[in-house]
Amino acid sequence: MPKIAIMTDSNCGITPDDAQKYHIHILPMPVLVGEDTFYEGCNITSEEFYRKLSSGEPVTTSQPSPADVMKMWDQLLKEHDEVVHVPMSSGLSNSCQTALLLAQEEYFKGRVHVVDNHRISVTQAQSVLDAVELTRQGFTGAQIKEILETEAMDATIYIAVDTLEYLKKGGRITAAAAAIGTVLNLKPVLTIQGDKLDAYTKTRGMKSAFKAMCKALDKDLSGRLSALHTQGLLKAGIAYTQMDPDTLEFFKEEMKKRYPDLELFQLPLTMSIGCHTGPGALGIGLVRVHK
Repeated sequence: MPKIAIMTDSNCGITPDDAQKYHIHILPMPVLVGEDTFYEGCNITSEEFYRKLSSGEPVTTSQPSPADVMKMWDQLLKEHDEVVHVPMSSGLSNSCQTALLLAQEEYFKGRVHVVDNHRISVTQAQSVLDAVELTRQGFTGAQIKEILETEAMDATIYIAVDTLEYLKKGGRITAAAAAIGTVLNLKPVLTIQGDKLDAYTKTRGMKSAFKAMCKALDKDLSGRLSALHTQGLLKAGIAYTQMDPDTLEFFKEEMKKRYPDLELFQLPLTMSIGCHTGPGALGIGLVRVHK
């Protein structure tokens, strides 16, 4: 077995098949539906989640319990010398901060390395894959943590929201703004740049939103990510919540046409994002990759 175990949470969107292929250990995030608790990727499917969300049931996500985190660490340390744990961004959940505190416990100190590199979804997934590659190259757990945290901002994500209903429920927009936006077919574009999910722009229709997101990626490519692009150290990512397959395929093909020199990978947007965006959301991004 490898000396270092790579661990993350289900917010990264990595599929069970890829987790098995790359020997990645995934901690499922709790999903609260009414008074019931489910675990993403374990006892609730994406279809079930969006069905419950669309039916009006109160749906929220939570962080894993400290007991569940430490239990997985304990299990991994029985077969590995170290654990590199890459949770979702500390700016979007308390789960990272909790893990950082737990890693200071005497038994885990120096053996469990919690990486706070301010990412979620496709960018978090790439951090996890980078950790796998850095392990293969012989880096220690502490070195991998330092590298990933130093490179934290070498990524960008934009998300277009197809329905305003869930932003209204989450208190991010007023009921009046949601009503007007729905009539005008407004599609908010959000961005994740490190710690926060922020508003970026508004457009009419999802195709216009996609064009706006691509223009934002173009700006990042010619600006702060230009050196990485020149060096061939960038990937493009596309992520989505419950979406018609033909619509998703259209956006994928458009991404390939626009960025033919970039490898494109796709993952589902996680339930932690889905409960705020609802179905039909589309995310695109760029992220540094280790080769």
